[in-house]
Amino acid sequence: MPKAEYQRRRRSLLDAVGKGGAALLAAAPEQLRNRDVHYPYRQDSDFSYLTGFPEPEAVLVLVPNRKEGEVVIFCRPHDEKMEVWDGPRAGVEGAVERYGADDAHPIESLSDELPKLLENRERLYYPLAMDSGLDLQVMDWLQAVRAKARSGVRAPSELIAIDRLLHEQRLIKSKAELQTMRRAARISAEAHRRVMRICRPGQLEYELEAEFVRVCAELGGRFQAYPPIVGSGANACVLHYVDNGHRLRDGDLVLIDAGCELDGYASDITRTFPVNGRFSGPQRELYELVLSAQQAAIAKAVPGNRWNDPHDAAVRTLTKGLVELGILEGGKKAVRKLIKQEAYKPYFMHRTGHWLGMDVHDVGDYKRDGQWRLFESGMVLTVEPGLYISGEQREVPKRYRNIGIRIEDDVAVTAEGNEVLSADAPSAVEEIESWMRD
Repeated sequence: MPKAEYQRRRRSLLDAVGKGGAALLAAAPEQLRNRDVHYPYRQDSDFSYLTGFPEPEAVLVLVPNRKEGEVVIFCRPHDEKMEVWDGPRAGVEGAVERYGADDAHPIESLSDELPKLLENRERLYYPLAMDSGLDLQVMDWLQAVRAKARSGVRAPSELIAIDRLLHEQRLIKSKAELQTMRRAARISAEAHRRVMRICRPGQLEYELEAEFVRVCAELGGRFQAYPPIVGSGANACVLHYVDNGHRLRDGDLVLIDAGCELDGYASDITRTFPVNGRFSGPQRELYELVLSAQQAAIAKAVPGNRWNDPHDAAVRTLTKGLVELGILEGGKKAVRKLIKQEAYKPYFMHRTGHWLGMDVHDVGDYKRDGQWRLFESGMVLTVEPGLYISGEQREVPKRYRNIGIRIEDDVAVTAEGNEVLSADAPSAVEEIESWMRD
């Protein structure tokens, strides 16, 4: 992201915090995997959104109308010995020169310097009750300010969760963010295409996972946005299946839910296809029903509609189709009643999508004042209906059992309607069979 993008984001939050307020965010801590080995480090999304700063042990403070500078970063100073082991640090100089801080201090000076920034501020916005350690530190800093009361210094009297301000800001994506998400979706779509090409009966599920991860890395998406799901046969009916260790069988479907993370932004795509390259009759019937439900849902993800409209459209299509296939009992007139009874839920038990952005399940309220919120240009969501019929559901005709299908795309709401960012990944039956055959 260009430096101007981060400046714009901080300016927007500074304006929302307002004169008399201050905002505080901490970097994500490093996490031990075992003994001296850490998990790969990923910056806290909120902190990254406002700074682009990639290191742990850092704190951002925004102080509107401060004469010495409104953007202050505390971070690790340069340390020649440690940098031999762990690589170069930005240091306080880099925090200013490279990451746009007006002022920067060594992290060791945090307890001394931060209370000064809070003096005579009425409100403090920070991730309230999200990190008990940070909560305790904030209490200590406030106590340090209150200790100066006899000198005429006032401490903030209001502590406000920063989430509502910042997450509403993150919900509407800028042109630069959409461009990054578009690239992430294209990389993941190409990985799905290549996995379809190499899929053969007898392979292990994790061989497909390995190819997906390899292709993403080859194209620039080195990290995955979440652990890939590769479920074949009955495993596809487990929504968050991640074992990925079973052998692919001729005649089964395989469901792959996977997406890379690019420059801190997630993609999230699911495709379901036949291991041997050809759908059986029952597989095709269920697949085309899910695809119809997805198309109906995507059509509703446009400005002026509400968040629940895509889900309602998918549920109507799926329920009607399940009646026609004989999986649900009743004629066409019974569809509305079946929806009200949630008769579809044994086979479609999740919502049709979620917000997408820096987090896979991204931030932002789904309701406002008790009402499902309206879609606006710049929002990005997934659209992912599915059907999951396990072998234990004896009420369903045998030909449909042990079939799990989900089709998921990343959709950006635009002023004109929407854009399917992941459209490069084949989803139509004929397109999938042709691609796998060729």
